Amino acid sequence: MSEFATWRSSQASLALLTFAMLLPAQAMGTNPATEMVPAGVEGYNHTSAAINRFSVNRAGGHNIGPFNSYGGSQSCCASLPRQWRPGLMATVEWEKDPNPNSPIKRDKNGQILPSEAIRIRSEFTQHRAVVEIPRYEKSCGVQVHFLPCDEVRVVSSCRTPDHPDYPYKAFYQVKEPKTCPK
Repeated sequence: MSEFATWRSSQASLALLTFAMLLPAQAMGTNPATEMVPAGVEGYNHTSAAINRFSVNRAGGHNIGPFNSYGGSQSCCASLPRQWRPGLMATVEWEKDPNPNSPIKRDKNGQILPSEAIRIRSEFTQHRAVVEIPRYEKSCGVQVHFLPCDEVRVVSSCRTPDHPDYPYKAFYQVKEPKTCPK
């Protein structure tokens, strides 16, 4: 095969590959149960602790103050299957400050003392949970609810918690106990 024929064959292969990438997913036989779509990440904190940071399947989330259960900004992006399937799981990792209102010692200029910063960091706790994602009809983002006693729930709903038809209102009824079971 001549050099020109080899070059032409590789160009034709590249053109075919490019065309295949441009075809709609349905035309290529993509399964909606396995097709992944981007999903914004939003957190809701139903506890007295601060959530310093969190992630869902390694997609980052923002920090959330105590009892900030109506959310804030969305972070981008986790991914969800376009179509829900049984056994769909999410891994949530988070860092918690159990005493966000504890007094902080500062020097005469108002700067946090290095020893105080170390003390505060030592109080932070790291958590990880693998939880099932309940059925959703349409992937509209990932909502992470931090509940008392280091429980977490991950849901996907096209409604926000302040909407009257939000399906997960029960999270807002959970009361924080004085002590958590071990």
